[in-house]
Amino acid sequence: MVRHVKAGFVSLGLLVGLMWVIEFIDWLLPIQFDVYGIHPRNLSWLQGILIAPLMHGSWAHLMANTPPLLIFGGLIALQGVGDFWLATILSALVSGIGVWFMSQPNSVTVGASGIIFGYLGFLLLRGFFERRFSSVLISLGVGAFYSSMIWGVLPSSPNVSWQAHLFGFIGGVLAANLVSKLPKEKGF
Repeated sequence: MVRHVKAGFVSLGLLVGLMWVIEFIDWLLPIQFDVYGIHPRNLSWLQGILIAPLMHGSWAHLMANTPPLLIFGGLIALQGVGDFWLATILSALVSGIGVWFMSQPNSVTVGASGIIFGYLGFLLLRGFFERRFSSVLISLGVGAFYSSMIWGVLPSSPNVSWQAHLFGFIGGVLAANLVSKLPKEKGF
């Protein structure tokens, strides 16, 4: 069990580190990686669904996303590397597909907020689906401290992708439901 938790934290560190390296390269080179984000309903830009969560519009954007990624991702990593990657990948894919279908034409979406909201959905509802003491405790704690974030799934600002937030949250809930059906190791 300890090995799976350690691998989860290493995975989280690698994911966030990769985002920082990409932003540094984007800052260093004259090309803007942001153009490779999600272009709604454009079949030529489907790869944006996979890579947009790794790119950010600015250093400030990345710095704003890093703490919730580390906090929520760390709470998921406590449950193990498999849970971490399932929540990350499902949140990113559902968020990206939702953005691709629902965002305004001629826009480009980048950033990890879909994953962040996916982690939020995962952590809030995992206790409901699993009914394990540790999962319920984490769900209650996250709900107590971060429930106000849920308003981010509604349209609020033209420069913030509520679609990424909403569909990321849905992806996280789907991941929590899926994880609850998988066999568990004894431990935390």
